[in-house]
Amino acid sequence: MAGSTVSGIGSNIDTQAIVKSLVDAERVPKQTQINTQSLKATTTLSSIGKIQAALDAFRGALTSMGTDSSFTGLTGSSSNEKVATMTAGNGASNGSFSLVVSQLASASKISTKTFAGGASSVVNSGTTPTTLTISQSGKNYDLSVPAGATLQQVRDSINSQFSTSGLSANVLTDSTGSRLVLTSTNMGVGSDITLSGNSGIDVGATVVEVPKNAKYTIDGSIALESKSNTISEAVSGVSIKLLSVSPKDATTGDFTPTTIAVSTNSPVIKSGVKGFIDTYNALVKAISAETKVTMGADGTPTAGALTGDASMRTLMSSIRNELNSMSGSGTLKSLAQFGVSTDSTTGLLTLDDKKWDKAVATNAADINSIFSGDNGLLKRLTNATEGYAKSSTGTLAERSKTLSDTLTDLAKQQASLDERMTLLTTSLSAKYTAMDSLVAKLRAQSDSIMTTLNALNNPKDS
Repeated sequence: MAGSTVSGIGSNIDTQAIVKSLVDAERVPKQTQINTQSLKATTTLSSIGKIQAALDAFRGALTSMGTDSSFTGLTGSSSNEKVATMTAGNGASNGSFSLVVSQLASASKISTKTFAGGASSVVNSGTTPTTLTISQSGKNYDLSVPAGATLQQVRDSINSQFSTSGLSANVLTDSTGSRLVLTSTNMGVGSDITLSGNSGIDVGATVVEVPKNAKYTIDGSIALESKSNTISEAVSGVSIKLLSVSPKDATTGDFTPTTIAVSTNSPVIKSGVKGFIDTYNALVKAISAETKVTMGADGTPTAGALTGDASMRTLMSSIRNELNSMSGSGTLKSLAQFGVSTDSTTGLLTLDDKKWDKAVATNAADINSIFSGDNGLLKRLTNATEGYAKSSTGTLAERSKTLSDTLTDLAKQQASLDERMTLLTTSLSAKYTAMDSLVAKLRAQSDSIMTTLNALNNPKDS
């Protein structure tokens, strides 16, 4: 073969090159198909994953917005934050009220007798474990006190075993010795702690503090009580945290009321709407990045992995339909009426500040009704994307599974192709080796015959 590398011992023909060429000719069509399909499946799977992550983030933000006061625009204030602070949530409305706190809620606290040996005093000098039973609100918590246990070890065991049940223990030490003090995080009348059992630790225990209810009045009404210093049921949508008893007037001796007020804060509402716009735009950008056609430096268009994808078009159509639908119970029922518009080129939302300021000046309350409730925008967008976002049965999850299965199948095809080409290489190599050996034998025979003939044609002189 002209131009080939000599490798055949007998034939002087590059048999390895011939074998490689034949194997490559057999491999290339199938290898090209596998490579093309693998690249497409991998790229598409990556794009689906990015959109799945963006959609999950979008839906998570919708949930957060639905549980906080992003769109109520209501803020709370207290005239004396040393007495009480407050937070306005869903269900709150504008208004103010007068609060007087005459007593804070407190927890039960009980102390053991004093152990002269301090925190290292042995409280179980026997050879077998004993039991300390701590009772509260009808529940018993049994603590095993092993032989040789010290007061400090009992304290540590209580905290490690019962802290999630609202119990805590400390060792207080003075010149007379140490004592174990148990306190409850549960407050209010009826949450008393008592000690019993056969450990002896309960003997001589004394009550340090009796649990009490918080006592207060709102707008001078009848006395109210709470087992906690956090009050959430007294005023709709308002959570009040009591911090101290109301101060008394030096002249009259009467409690000085604290004014708790709820008012609309337009900047807070605007911040909530801008937060929604940012969240929405992040999803649109993520989808656009995977579906748009980009132009290269040479003007050649390059399609995204999901360009023209029907499911992406359907997803965005569902979202936009809900965005453009009218909702709410107020005078203004759409975001467009508050200055929120969609860019015709990018699909991103923008806010016209002038139009916003004009609309919110008289219709601020309408924003909350547009977003909140079972028919609000947040709920409707969540429902519209549900079919795509389900972790195992959603459209995106199923497509990801299909693409993963495709890649697994292609990997099997690649392994099969590699095995087949290895066998073909072995087979062809054996055949060409045999051919080369045969040519070598024939050439040797030819050389022998030519030698004989040459001898006959050139006889020696007698």
